[in-house]
Amino acid sequence: MSTGSTLLDAARGGFVEPSSSALLLLGQGRDLASERGVECVGDLPAPSDPDLVERARAARAALGERAFVLGHHYQRDEVIDFADVTGDSFKLAREAAARPEAEFILFCGVHFMAESADILTSDAQQVVLPDLAAGCSMADMAAIDQVEDAWDVLEEVGIADSTIPVTYMNSSAAIKAFTGRHGGTVCTSSNAEVALRWAFGRARSAGGGPDTGKVLFLPDQHLGRNTAVLKLAMSTGDCVVFDPRRPNGGLTDAELRDARMILWRGHCSVHGRFSAKNVSDVRAAVPDVNVLVHPECKYEVVTAADLVGSTEFIIQTLDAAEPGSSWAIGTELNLVRRVARAHPDKQVHYLDSTVCFCSTMNRIDLPHLVWAMESLVAGRVVNRIVVDADDAHWARVALDQMLALPGI
Repeated sequence: MSTGSTLLDAARGGFVEPSSSALLLLGQGRDLASERGVECVGDLPAPSDPDLVERARAARAALGERAFVLGHHYQRDEVIDFADVTGDSFKLAREAAARPEAEFILFCGVHFMAESADILTSDAQQVVLPDLAAGCSMADMAAIDQVEDAWDVLEEVGIADSTIPVTYMNSSAAIKAFTGRHGGTVCTSSNAEVALRWAFGRARSAGGGPDTGKVLFLPDQHLGRNTAVLKLAMSTGDCVVFDPRRPNGGLTDAELRDARMILWRGHCSVHGRFSAKNVSDVRAAVPDVNVLVHPECKYEVVTAADLVGSTEFIIQTLDAAEPGSSWAIGTELNLVRRVARAHPDKQVHYLDSTVCFCSTMNRIDLPHLVWAMESLVAGRVVNRIVVDADDAHWARVALDQMLALPGI
């Protein structure tokens, strides 16, 4: 299906599903090309089982208040139906921490989110990820050994003392711990501006000076660049991209010394798909359309859009929008589809003409959730996520620093 035909069909009113692309199969199995590529042990129920929903209801009822089920906005509807709370990654981790009476936290999201929940909950609580293969391509673009090697480069160039690391929530516990050890903070897409202002202030107090203090931003280059340029009045020239696969990050010593933002070469495989052409195409096809995108999109996309904001911002914006208004949204398809159904009085369009599910997020399906819950009912804890104690300590330091930021 061409972009033009999709948008023209959508312009006639109602949400039009983008053309399909292969999703990970429901049920047991693994994707050898995925980030983690691990199998879950045990026999999963067949996705075609006609009693699957009833089995899920029965297992959920049997667990009662012993279990708390969290569902990320990008999850399948079949999973969201059984979530006690839905939200973005940080909201869900905080919700888990606010339920000390729950023995089990079933996190229907991806691996780094379950790690954050384990860090923020008590030792008496056990965090379960229904499918261990539910990773995050962005988080896995920053391996801890690569980041430590990059820090060695900054030390050799003589700028580590004036550099503060800031890591996006979409990072592993090891990267959050690295950030905590080096006096940095975690950020979300909602508070990245506040976190960067704090980090530059800390860099100045460490001797960096008003124009020489730096931030090492991990692992999403687009969120870092968009925040620095659009919120902190920097130029794109103040930003350099550190490529861990190249010597010295692919940068000269002078480029590193002159930079204000040292961006890790990472991105979201979903949001990175959107293009400036998607924006121009939808404007041509849909009169008076409002283009709303996530800040993980490329710089040329966010500057072409009307509004830029986090997942929660996208939901709140549509909730407050005028009936009859038209919107083109650039984020994960499960969320856009759910927002479209929630607002039949508005025209909601998907920014791209092809499907853009988060494939690893979609590994959490009803068979995996049923298997995890039925295992708990039977007294077996499967797929428990446990963060190394030292990493958990330093990651908590970085997370607590974020919680201490103004406005959080």
